[in-house]
Amino acid sequence: MKIIVCDPISPKGIALLQSRPEFQVVVLPKPLPEAELIPLVADAVALVVRSETKVKGKVIEAAKQLRVVGRAGVGVDNVDIDAATKHGVVVMNTPGGNTITTAELSFAMLMSLARKVPQAHASMAAGKWDRKELGKVGVELMGKTLGILGMGRIGTEVAKRALAFGMRVVAYDPYLTEERARAIGAEFAADLDAVYREADFITVHMPVTKETKEMLNAAAFAKMKPGVKIVNCARGEIICEADLIAALESNKVAGAALDVFAVEPLPADHPYRKQPNLILTPHLGASTEEAQEKCGIEVAEVIAGYLLTGEVRNAVNLPYLDAKTSEQVKPYLPLGEALGKLLAQLSTGADKLHITYGGNAKNLTNIDPVTRAIIRGFLSTSNLKDVNNVNVRSVAQSIGITVEEKKSDEPVTFNEWVHVQAFKGAEKLISAGGTFFGSPNNPRIVRLFSQSVEIPVTGTLLMLNNCDKPGIVGHLGTLLGKHKVNIASMSLGRDTVGGKALTVLSLDSVPPAALLEELKKDADISNVKVVTL
Repeated sequence: MKIIVCDPISPKGIALLQSRPEFQVVVLPKPLPEAELIPLVADAVALVVRSETKVKGKVIEAAKQLRVVGRAGVGVDNVDIDAATKHGVVVMNTPGGNTITTAELSFAMLMSLARKVPQAHASMAAGKWDRKELGKVGVELMGKTLGILGMGRIGTEVAKRALAFGMRVVAYDPYLTEERARAIGAEFAADLDAVYREADFITVHMPVTKETKEMLNAAAFAKMKPGVKIVNCARGEIICEADLIAALESNKVAGAALDVFAVEPLPADHPYRKQPNLILTPHLGASTEEAQEKCGIEVAEVIAGYLLTGEVRNAVNLPYLDAKTSEQVKPYLPLGEALGKLLAQLSTGADKLHITYGGNAKNLTNIDPVTRAIIRGFLSTSNLKDVNNVNVRSVAQSIGITVEEKKSDEPVTFNEWVHVQAFKGAEKLISAGGTFFGSPNNPRIVRLFSQSVEIPVTGTLLMLNNCDKPGIVGHLGTLLGKHKVNIASMSLGRDTVGGKALTVLSLDSVPPAALLEELKKDADISNVKVVTL
């Protein structure tokens, strides 16, 4: 399996990948632009990047075997998540590796803003002694209010440091609860305006989304205290650059410290460079030996875990799945996919799938992979393209299919039990259930149309209803023999004696059209269908 390391990462991370004989590791000498990267990725199963290499739609389309992109760092805005999801590529990051490093830089920026340290150094380097002038503008952090926008790992670490310096911390995060804020020692802000009103300093620790892009703009600055100071070590796009410059020039914002920018590297003629009350650093948030080593090792671990065991850790477009749970659910995947395929070929117009996990199946740590297998099987007979394990839930939702899951304590006949019902509105169209016979390597469909069956999960099936009367089985065998179709196995079930029976034949070949026509003309046979699993 070919892994391309596109950006420089810790040698220990590269060595970890190279230690596995399954991997062919290619380390590029430098980050490449898209046009030069595309010819190299055709047979790559994994790409390792930091922030320089852009993995956008054209790169993902060219990498036909690509299974995972690993980002040695937190932000994944250099990876097209939608395109990756569409093509079944898992995108993983390393959120823990640079937490402390970025928090420490943020706090260093905070202290530099408070005491004008960079300006003082520049003055000294220029041969000056501006003690009186620079001394007038310094402030203490003690007793000041720090507003933190985004209370994830980094925001929480910044809060700890601010509290240690005697600052009051007011925190806003759409996912922050009052209880967690209190546990950290911060005050809970119900909205952004509460932070803007209170804060003497504001530091940002949010990803770039539609909601956060340019959230710090003229309207936001207008709501802030006069003389507020701003730190951004998250993403440059969060700040509207033109509005910040205007706020700095009007002294509404007394100063800002920025490590990130909308365009990087920052252009030499950018207006930021002319602002005396701006502190600028060239995206150093994760640039420490410790952070680079942690991120390099972690990205190698998550990529190796996914490729070798199916473990999903730190993925931004697929739920968490550890190696042990991956092994636990693995036997259920072919069963789930077969149930989905079966229901799709025996129903029309279904807009809801209801999945029940019973028996030992209800004890699965994570049922999401099995549900995804069922949905993937159900959609596999449609005209939809590029349906895969990563995007299958969103694809189903996009075409109006809802999926409901539940774990049931109701008694079942089998040790393991997965049951799927397909609905059109309130009408149940069809249902099927499956289990294992003897071992997890022997899955079987054992319930269909509320009748007991025994159906393998692969191959070609001929399904039909027939009158329950003597000789019908021999009649069917004679018809199939006449058309040179061999029966691999047979399952028979009936509602009542002499009533209607359900017959399922597993065949060694696809039945010819002539056989199907002959069956459909038979007065004792109805509902003839061919299903491919």
